[in-house]
Amino acid sequence: MEVRAARTRSALRYLNKKKYLYILLLPCIVFFFVFNYIPMYGVIIAFKDFNFAKGILHSPWLGLENFRYMFGLSDFYKVFWNSLYLGFLRLVFTFPFPILLALLLNEIRQVTYQRLTQTIIYLPHFISWVVIGGILVNFLSPSWGLVNIFLKELGIDPVFFLADPDYFRPIVVLSSIWKESGWGSIIFLAAISGINSELYEAAGIDGANRLQKIWYVTLPGIKSTIMVLFILRLGQIMGNGFEQIFVLQNPMNLDVSEVFETYAYRVGILGGRFSFGATVGLFTSVIGLIFLVLGDRLAKLMKEDGIW
Repeated sequence: MEVRAARTRSALRYLNKKKYLYILLLPCIVFFFVFNYIPMYGVIIAFKDFNFAKGILHSPWLGLENFRYMFGLSDFYKVFWNSLYLGFLRLVFTFPFPILLALLLNEIRQVTYQRLTQTIIYLPHFISWVVIGGILVNFLSPSWGLVNIFLKELGIDPVFFLADPDYFRPIVVLSSIWKESGWGSIIFLAAISGINSELYEAAGIDGANRLQKIWYVTLPGIKSTIMVLFILRLGQIMGNGFEQIFVLQNPMNLDVSEVFETYAYRVGILGGRFSFGATVGLFTSVIGLIFLVLGDRLAKLMKEDGIW
């Protein structure tokens, strides 16, 4: 009892000491509780035949019937492969770019130029995918697009990039890199700023050049941040984003562009099968959770910090 009372007093003293920090954290907690945790009760729609008139709680219970229907669809496995393959491409090619950008920005010594560069590379994040989709349509147009004008000058026939399934995935990955890499580098820049400057001074005294300082000081200093973000990104491998895919999708590239987000929208929302849409969403969340746990276990096996 005395040990428990001592721990309670110690916890209360800690909370009293850090109370202003917890007050600042409170709006964030309320936001996630209201918009992320309370709506989770709606997941039971996946196990019901949802009817607007009856509501979520009073709609007929179907159990796993929606999942059996989903797994029995002929195009389900094609959509599953498209989502997984595109998510893997995003992970492999888009994840390293923010790290590289952060390393490059950290090496810029002129403050004004560094801030200007950061501002420029952050801007695409604030442009909607609708606008970016319009830019890509015009940029890659077979009639007046700059890319095809350049190809014509080289004597190459115009290519309808957005209608060719072979080009869809590269376009998605490259546009994602352009739009989000700058914004994603903020976390890594913050991690780099926390590295003790004395380590760089010691490395310089030992004769290390700038590349060696990056390899032996900067990267090890942000290794834990990289690992945590990699695990979290691994948990989102089935999430390819609705807006980007929907904007770039058309009947010509549907075989490779149909992912779970657009599939749930087309079959679940437009088709009025709201329970089916919830079933697809729950399935992708479970797959993401499996990858998240596997990534954390892999990190622990490599003697790295996981997410819990």
